[in-house]
Amino acid sequence: MSLIVGLPALLALLLIGLWAAAALDTAIGRLIVGRPVGMAATDPLRAVVADYLRQRTDTEAPDPLNWLLAPGYYFLLAVVGLALVPFAPDQSLIALDTSVVLWGAAEAVVVVAVFLHGWSPNAPFPLIGAYRYVAIGLPVMLLSMFVLIAASIPAQSLDLRAVVESQRGLWNVIRQPLGLPLFLAVVMSLTLRGPFDYADSADLAGGTSAEDGGPRWIAWQTARAAMLVAACAIAATAFLGGYLGPVLPGWLWLSLKTLAVMVAVVLLTHLVPRMPVARMLTLIWIVLLPIAFLDLLIAGLGAL
Repeated sequence: MSLIVGLPALLALLLIGLWAAAALDTAIGRLIVGRPVGMAATDPLRAVVADYLRQRTDTEAPDPLNWLLAPGYYFLLAVVGLALVPFAPDQSLIALDTSVVLWGAAEAVVVVAVFLHGWSPNAPFPLIGAYRYVAIGLPVMLLSMFVLIAASIPAQSLDLRAVVESQRGLWNVIRQPLGLPLFLAVVMSLTLRGPFDYADSADLAGGTSAEDGGPRWIAWQTARAAMLVAACAIAATAFLGGYLGPVLPGWLWLSLKTLAVMVAVVLLTHLVPRMPVARMLTLIWIVLLPIAFLDLLIAGLGAL
């Protein structure tokens, strides 16, 4: 696909996704606590203006360059992930035979981006949040690797385009029912949400974002929302058949499935409590990773 045509289309889709993510977060959060939804569609825009006017904070001896660049790294990784997603047969901005591997590499670099964001202010709460995310993020990358390789086995390829085409008869969410729930945990970890929000959690006064204010805060929250859109699009591609569907054009099916995954992630964000770090690490290593390996084993046996 032409870069001249594809890149503006991708950025437009990402912009719509950012608005949808913010609106969903606002609406679902209000519904869960019994408040009226109100102007959830426009409240994110007002929030951006209010955040821009927030007092800007500075710390002693920060690393200003990495503090500035960390949200950019995070956002760029989201753009790379979205560019790998096919929206029609053989149509993706980045067409690689190993696109699953590239997405796995992008997930791993997210750990670096979040760590830089917490390390750069040279302040205690952001640094603690950064170290906590490294502890949680690394085993979650293994979880993602097992699940995505299992989703790739029916296609006998690490190309997301082939993964979608292999689901013409049966979606992976039915063929491998353990895969999507496990990948939703990965999405929440990548986007610092819900039970996996150890980097920017309230018990650390915002964690890596504790010293952010004004444009810095907006940039980081925008990057988080962009990663939510990209990770949900990957989930829709790997487990829900991506662009496959009757009557409607492929890009619309992909958008609807991505939106459905986003709704599920936002619901889990508000409904599932966060546990202590040590207990979460035990859950990942002792429970989730063995289940993911079982999912990979079932997928391999099913391909024989």
